[in-house]
Amino acid sequence: MLSTGTPTGAPPDWSIVDVAVPRPSARLAGVAMAGFSQHVSAFVDMAMVAHPSVTLLIDLSDGDGILHSARDRHGPGHGSFVVGLAPGDLRVAGRVGACLQIRLEPAVAAAVFGPSAGLGGRVESFEDVWGRDAERVRDELRAAGSWDERFAVAADILRRRAADRRPVDPEVAHTWRTTLAGRGRVRVEGLAEEVGWSRKRLSARFHAQLGITPKRAARLVRFDHAAHLLAAGLAPASVAFESGYADQSHLHREVRAFTGLTPTAVAGAPWLAIDDVAWPGSSPARSVSATASVRSVPRRMARHGRAWNRGRTAWTDAH
Repeated sequence: MLSTGTPTGAPPDWSIVDVAVPRPSARLAGVAMAGFSQHVSAFVDMAMVAHPSVTLLIDLSDGDGILHSARDRHGPGHGSFVVGLAPGDLRVAGRVGACLQIRLEPAVAAAVFGPSAGLGGRVESFEDVWGRDAERVRDELRAAGSWDERFAVAADILRRRAADRRPVDPEVAHTWRTTLAGRGRVRVEGLAEEVGWSRKRLSARFHAQLGITPKRAARLVRFDHAAHLLAAGLAPASVAFESGYADQSHLHREVRAFTGLTPTAVAGAPWLAIDDVAWPGSSPARSVSATASVRSVPRRMARHGRAWNRGRTAWTDAH
C-alpha cells in the first residue's frame, strides 16, 4: 500500500468522472490518449494494471499532485510519471482534478524517449524521463482550453520529440507487432526465423531498443489479454484456457508476477473497468465504438468500482 500518512482512499466513482478521447481524425499511430476530469473532489487509491505499452500520466491538477508507489521503489513518488513495460504492482492515489494519460506502443516510446524506453519495468518521474522541458509541457497542456486542444498539443509535442530519433529496427518492430497480434502466444524461435536472425541476436536487439526481452514481452501481452477477460467477468478457469495458460494455477502465477494481485483483485481493478471507455476497442471481450470527444462514464462503471472493493480486500490480505 502507499505509505503517505493520508487516510486510505476509495476506488474512483467513475460516475463522477468525465473521460475524453481524441476524435478519430486526431489520433496518432501507436499512441492512445485519454483525459480524465474528476468534477467532484474525492481521494482515490487504486491499482494500475500492467499494459503492453509505455504509459505517461501527466497530472494537470492544482495541489499536491498524484502519488504513486511501485515495487522496488523507495517511498512514493509525487506528480506526473512514466510507467515502463511490466512495472509489477503499482498503486496510484490522491485527489486528481484532471490528468492526461498517454499510452505509447514500445516502438513509438523508443522514438519519443530514446533507446530502452521500456525503462526496464521501472516507474520514473516525468521530469527524470522527459528532461528540463517537462514543466513547459505541463504548462502548455494546462493552458489549453479544451481536451481537443490538449490532445492536439500533446500530439504535436510527441511528433517533435520523435522527429530526430532513429526508429527501431524493422525486425524489432515486426517482432512486437506479431507478438501483439498473436496475443502473446508466440515462440521466440519462430519470431527469429521470421526476421532472419538468431534467437540470441533478436533478444539482444529487442531488449536494447524496447527495454524488455521478446519472451517477457509475449508474457506481458498474454497477461493483458487475460486481465481484460477477467475484468469482463469470465471465470479464471475459462480465462486460463482462452489465453493459452497450462492451467488455472499457471494463470494465477502470471497475474501475481505482473501485478502482485490475485485474479479476483485484477477482475475488479478500476483501471481495467474504464479501459473500454478510455481506450475504445482495447478489450478483447468488450469493444465499444467511441467517436465522441467527451462523455461521462456509464453507471455500470460505478457498479464495477463497488466490485473492486472485494478485490481490494483480497489485495490487502495478500500483502
